[in-house]
Amino acid sequence: MFKLSQKINDLFSFFKKKGFQLYLVGGAIRDLLLKKEPKNWDFATDAKPEEILKLFPKGHYNNQYGTVIVKIDDQLLEITTLRKEEKYEDFRHPENVIWTNKIEEDLARRDFSINALVYDGKKIIDLFNGQKHLKEKLIVAVGNPDKRFNEDALRLIRAVRFASQLGFFIDEKTRASIEKNAELISKISWERIRDEFLKILGSDHPAEGVLFLKNTGLLSFILPEVDLCFMVPQKSPLRHHIYDVGTHLVMSLKHCPSKDEIVRFATLIHDVGKAKTFRKDEKTGLITFYNHEVVGTKQTKQIADRFKLSNKNKDKLVKLVQFHQFTVSEIQTDKAVRRFIRNVGQEYLDDIIDLRIGDRIGSGARPTSWRFDLFKKRLEEVQKQPFQIKDLKIDGNDVMKVLKLKPGPKIGEVLKNLFDLVVEKKLKNERKALLQYINIM
Repeated sequence: MFKLSQKINDLFSFFKKKGFQLYLVGGAIRDLLLKKEPKNWDFATDAKPEEILKLFPKGHYNNQYGTVIVKIDDQLLEITTLRKEEKYEDFRHPENVIWTNKIEEDLARRDFSINALVYDGKKIIDLFNGQKHLKEKLIVAVGNPDKRFNEDALRLIRAVRFASQLGFFIDEKTRASIEKNAELISKISWERIRDEFLKILGSDHPAEGVLFLKNTGLLSFILPEVDLCFMVPQKSPLRHHIYDVGTHLVMSLKHCPSKDEIVRFATLIHDVGKAKTFRKDEKTGLITFYNHEVVGTKQTKQIADRFKLSNKNKDKLVKLVQFHQFTVSEIQTDKAVRRFIRNVGQEYLDDIIDLRIGDRIGSGARPTSWRFDLFKKRLEEVQKQPFQIKDLKIDGNDVMKVLKLKPGPKIGEVLKNLFDLVVEKKLKNERKALLQYINIM
């Protein structure tokens, strides 16, 4: 079956000695059966929170759901009192929490069968065919799916998240219920939606996850900008695209080499501006999307705010979308390449290259071309040159010392002149050469 550490086995023995039941629950059992290392170790017990605290005086408890956080050998464990829940009036939190000593009642309130598995120290308790569904690679709601989703609407997107993380399908009855109740996701805070959505993007199957969201109707509430794109065609004379805009976005996401959630997010939405800029010439059939990156940038800012992204992640998301339409040409000057780097930011260069690779493959093109490869080499070469005045091998103190000047605007003027000469390759960025030049100014 699986082997637990001595520390975990000792915990079972400790609770039994004190007269309490203890169960390893949820995701830990699922991961162990899938031969994965559990990310979290969660336990359930018939001991009340105050009784758990007596067993672990240094434990931390400040919530109404009976969870006490216990630290054992530098590992945090969550130990929660068995409970029943009643009246989910806000589609997320139970109004009443009732302690119980019956594991059956606790399991009946859980979301999916693969998360309703428990281990009592000797055997697995499986009341809802979770092990069978693991083997069949199915996400199945516990009991009545309509009831589960009305209790906690976040479970709608969690079902998709587990499917994309594990590479599973959602069973027919559960899937039908998600479609039926999709609008309930609007009852959930954007912070919680964001966390689940980013986990989908960070999974091994992000594109499939987005398609699950699309096909169950959830995408229209979460990312209506992308959902709309599936109705926008791109095939036309003189255009290289082979998919509609929505399918192109999903295929770009599928082939984006980055594992970064924000880069994948940007890849998914990089062309959302095309829905609003779509134009088709009735005579030639030519389709155009003029300034779609400008419109898309504005939409990206709105999306970032809606998802409550941090300022750092918003900046990254917006820049990647804003500048994704960069030119790749063998005749570009160093100055043009430097301007591109400044616009995107050196820290995001690898990210926007990954976006472009996904974009290319998602358009039906090869991952790269000789021009694209040349451009990437140019990026490396240009970055070896000084990028800012502070990259010069001398600074203002050196200028003041050599020219016997006091602090003032003249210092900046000298440094700017030196920087321009270095960029134009008329002067080497070497300390000796720069100091010699200042001496003869």
